[in-house]
Amino acid sequence: MATYRVSTFVAAPPERVFEAWTDPDRFIEWIGGVTRVTGRVGSAGQAGSSYTVWFGLMASPTEVIEAERPRHIRSTFGNAILKGESDVTFTPEGAGTRIQQVFETRGLVASVVGRVFAMGSYRGSFRGELETFRAMVERDSPGAGGPQAEGR
Repeated sequence: MATYRVSTFVAAPPERVFEAWTDPDRFIEWIGGVTRVTGRVGSAGQAGSSYTVWFGLMASPTEVIEAERPRHIRSTFGNAILKGESDVTFTPEGAGTRIQQVFETRGLVASVVGRVFAMGSYRGSFRGELETFRAMVERDSPGAGGPQAEGR
């Protein structure tokens, strides 16, 4: 098992950040390679819900195993290439939200691929996706980008 940690500040309240994070219709905007989301059961923001994220022809079944709106969400994901857990906290900080995400990848292939996704800040990397998410939420949020945004 390999563990990767990423964090960023979003100039928007936790409620807005959590709402955007758990909106499968927006995954294509910030998660690299996502082409669609199918098989939704329940709300993506509550424990027990599930859905399948597609990367072209490759499916990644996902299940939300813990959720505390708007502070925390933990889910399992996986396919033969990348599988594991994502644990995300949304903490109020000044006029915005600090996102802290921990990925745990499992299996030999998942560990190698996880390392590739963890390195750098390119669009498909864990950090790149988090920064793309931040920019998306701030673009949609009135008054975003104030003094707190400087301290990313």
